[in-house]
Order: sequence, then C-alpha cells, then structure tokens
Amino acid sequence: MDALEEFILEAKSHCYIGRGPKNRQSCRPGSHDLSFQKANFSYLDSYFGGTDFMGQETVWRDEIPVWGMNYYGKILKDDLLTAEMAGRIITTSLQALYQQGRFLGGFQQEVEGFHYSDHSEGSYQRFTGVETIRLNTTLLYQFDYHGGMIRP
Repeated sequence: MDALEEFILEAKSHCYIGRGPKNRQSCRPGSHDLSFQKANFSYLDSYFGGTDFMGQETVWRDEIPVWGMNYYGKILKDDLLTAEMAGRIITTSLQALYQQGRFLGGFQQEVEGFHYSDHSEGSYQRFTGVETIRLNTTLLYQFDYHGGMIRP
C-alpha cells in the first residue's frame, strides 16, 4: 500500500465512519462537507441529501487534486429500512472493512438481521463498485460508486 492509498483509508476512517465533525461552512450551497488533513495530503467528502444522496470525495497532494470518487446512494424501501438503521449498518460494516486495511474489494456481513454487501472491481487507481443492504432477498438500499486517479 502506498502513501496515497494509506491516506485515503485514514481519511475515510476519520470522516464518515469516525463521525468526524461536518465543516461549519459548506463549500457548495446545501452541501454537507467532511474534511481531513495530514502532512501534504488533504481530503474532502462533499455530499447533498440524506436518505437519497450524492457526493464526491477528493484528495489533494500539495494542493493538486490527485484522486477522486463519485457516488449516489438511495434507500429503496423506507418502510423496511430507516436512514438511522442504514447508517448503523453501513458504519459497522465499513469499520470492519477498514480494520482489514482496505476500503475496496468484496466484503459481506450480517448486521442487526440485515445483509450488508460491498463489491468492487479495480484498485484505488481506477474502480467501480456497489454497496447494498438486503433483508432476506429484498434489496433495501443501494450505493453506486466509481473513481480513481486524477492527472492533469
């Protein structure tokens, strides 16, 4: 794992999963922003919405954008899965994934009677993936993401 990949994992762990504080001032009207900095790297996760949401994560090295990820997520069955429940399932699952020293790749687990699954292809340099929550065979939540390196 190189320094950039390590930083991405650390930033993700400190922000959404670590319940990092949201920035007081949004970088775009209506956005929710989470940021993290270490050495010459900085990270910003900026998203819109709640149960239906979209956003972008970006990493800068020496103030030059070098990596990014776009995403869209949606609770599909809000009569069976609340935003609070989905948040608990996702944070519990991603904490377990990050403890393995990675943020991409196949991962599945049962949380509170729900089945969490994350499948992706590629490496942090170029990837696509989908995260889902199911109850038995019913798809309740889906999060689509893709991203990779940014070069001038």
